Amino acid sequence: MFPRYQQPVYRPPSEAGSLLIQATYGCPHNQCAFCGMYKDTQFAARPMEEVLEDIDGAAQLYDGTVGGGAGAGGRGGPGQVRTIFLPDGNTIALSTAKLLTILERVRQRFPNLERVTTYGGAKFVLKKSLEDLKRLRQAGLARLHMGMESGDPVTLERIRKGTTPEQIIEAGQRVRQAGIELSEYYLVGLGGTDRWEPHAVESARVLSAIEPDFVRLRTLIIVPTTPLGQMAAAGEFTLPGPRQALQEVRTMVAGLEGSMLLLSDHVSNYVNLNGQLPDDKERMLEMLDRALEMDESDFGQQIPWWSL
Repeated sequence: MFPRYQQPVYRPPSEAGSLLIQATYGCPHNQCAFCGMYKDTQFAARPMEEVLEDIDGAAQLYDGTVGGGAGAGGRGGPGQVRTIFLPDGNTIALSTAKLLTILERVRQRFPNLERVTTYGGAKFVLKKSLEDLKRLRQAGLARLHMGMESGDPVTLERIRKGTTPEQIIEAGQRVRQAGIELSEYYLVGLGGTDRWEPHAVESARVLSAIEPDFVRLRTLIIVPTTPLGQMAAAGEFTLPGPRQALQEVRTMVAGLEGSMLLLSDHVSNYVNLNGQLPDDKERMLEMLDRALEMDESDFGQQIPWWSL
């Protein structure tokens, strides 16, 4: 049955309605101290023949020519596929030529395709020239999900992100210059109780320099088996509680300048904060101020991503 996947497969919540075509396995960095994903998977480019077979097979499945006639009476045909996401982590690390081959095939097979997206970390985006990124945009790569996590250099080093704030800015600006939509992820609590403020302030500085289309909030939940989990167990890292986490978010939002859509589109967050900057900035700050007046017991318990 097409498409085929090597599990586990991860995708952003905003890609819940997207057809997933797996183009790589694992993550080429795979060293982030907070992350428990891909630890049992060696990064590799999936054989191109298999990727193209999956694209063709998925189109046939939607067309009803395989899988028992799922066409007009079932899935509705390839024309119903509007968005495609290319797992796994950092598929942007594929060569530009391979990505162009994939993009060309999905455009051929899915006539009403509106958006192709993937994950792309700053260190791998910077391996591509602006011209490369423009070619990918012209071929249909419409959005990139980039895990900035923090703009604080000390925090980035502590979590082994492998990038500096200035590299994150350069990569983000290059993506925007190419005309590709950019989702940047901010990980609330990643600075711990000792660096929550520089984590917030410096992240706002980096995001303001980039002006991504989307800033997506995620609140850190410590995975015990990760290096950060081991640091927490040893007393070397303390996760902020709900009130300090909200104060951190308020500090970060207050420092944001420019135009971007801020989204709290994940169950890990304490407050459902959404708004277009700069228009909704004051409204969001007022909402956070009200939340800071609540008792911490009112926030409930975070739901770990691995239980979803």
